Amino acid sequence: MAKCRYTGKSVMFGNKVSHSNRKTKRMQKVNLKRVRVIENGTAKKVWASTAALKSGLVKRA
Repeated sequence: MAKCRYTGKSVMFGNKVSHSNRKTKRMQKVNLKRVRVIENGTAKKVWASTAALKSGLVKRA
């Protein structure tokens, strides 16, 4: 599942709009990275969004 463990960000849905204003469904995926973090004193690999990494929400190993 494409979801950030820290921010809760996941895929978003919307419309792709062409030049002639025709609309089709599209999906925007969140920018996730698999990083090693320290949780409860142990290192583990989790999925985190780049926004969480840049803001300092993640304590990296």
